[in-house]
Amino acid sequence: MQAVILAAGRGTRLSPVTDDRSKAMVPVLGRPLVDRVVETLAVNGLRDLVMVIGPDDDEIRRFFTSETSLDVTVQFVVQEERLGMAHALGLAAPLIDGPFVLSACDSLKPVEHVAALFDAGSGADGALSLMDVSLERVCLAAPVEMDEDCVISRIVEKPRPEDAPSNTVSLPLYFLPNRTLALLAEQGPSARGEYELQDAIQALIDGGSRLVGVKTPSRLQVSTPGDLLDLNLRFLDESTGGRVPETIPDGTIIQGPVWIDDGVTLGSNCRIGPDVVLESSCVLGDGVRITRSMVLRHALVPDGLEIEGQVVTGE
Repeated sequence: MQAVILAAGRGTRLSPVTDDRSKAMVPVLGRPLVDRVVETLAVNGLRDLVMVIGPDDDEIRRFFTSETSLDVTVQFVVQEERLGMAHALGLAAPLIDGPFVLSACDSLKPVEHVAALFDAGSGADGALSLMDVSLERVCLAAPVEMDEDCVISRIVEKPRPEDAPSNTVSLPLYFLPNRTLALLAEQGPSARGEYELQDAIQALIDGGSRLVGVKTPSRLQVSTPGDLLDLNLRFLDESTGGRVPETIPDGTIIQGPVWIDDGVTLGSNCRIGPDVVLESSCVLGDGVRITRSMVLRHALVPDGLEIEGQVVTGE
C-alpha cells in the first residue's frame, strides 16, 4: 500500500520559523517534522510514499533523497498553487495504484493509533482518524456523524457550531479506497475557494462506501512557534538524556535535558538548560542564559542575553 504525504504548506502561522523553510522541514530534535510523521507510517509497513511539496522546496527533496535514515521510497509531486487537500491529492493521483493512506505533514498521532486505523480500514472500505474536541473547536475542523458501530454517515467541513453533527472531528489521517481519486474531479471549490477532501469523502459515503472511524485520545499538531517548542520539549523529555557536545567551553554549564545538534557554536560562561534545543549552525555568545527554549539555525544570540520560553530564529 502507498501513502500520500501533503507537505506543500508554507506554514504562515509558524512564521518566522518558516521564513526560510517549509512547515514540513521545521526541526524536531535534529530531524524534520515530516520525517517524524513518515516514521509513524514506516514502522507500520508503509514505505512507498508520494509526497506533495511546494515548488521551491529543494530542502525536502534533498533530505528524502540522501539524508533520511528511514527505509522509504519517495516520489515527489509539486503543487504550484495551494488550493486545498483535494487539489493536492488530485495531483498525486496518477502515481497511486490502489488503496492508500493520506496524511498531513504537521500532525503526529500515536504509532498504535496508526496501526488501529490500518486494521479498521482493511476490514471496511476505508477509515478516518477521529478525535473528540471541545464544542468551540468544532467549527475549525470537520465533524462527523456516525453510528454505534463507528460507521460514518456524514462529514462536514468547518460548519457553524449549531450545524455540527457532533464534537467528534476528522483528523488529517485517512485510509481511503482508490475510487476516491475519481471523485475528486467531480467536486467544485468550496466557499473558501479551496477543493475540500471532505466533499469527496461524503461522495464516497453517499455512493455506498462503508467508512469507519477510529478515535485517538491525542495528537500533536504544529501550527505556531509555541506548538513547535512544546513538541520539541515533549520529545526531549522522552529522550534518554538528550544530546550534548563532547567539548564544552570554559565556564559553560549544561543542565539537562538538552539537545544540541552538531555544528552549534557555544560561548564561554553560558548556562544552558534545562529544556533547551539548539539547532545546527546557531551561535551563542558568551554569558548567555537560556532555559525552556529553542534556538534555530543561523540565529546569533548576543553576549549576556537571557532567554526563557522562546523560539529564537535567525532573522
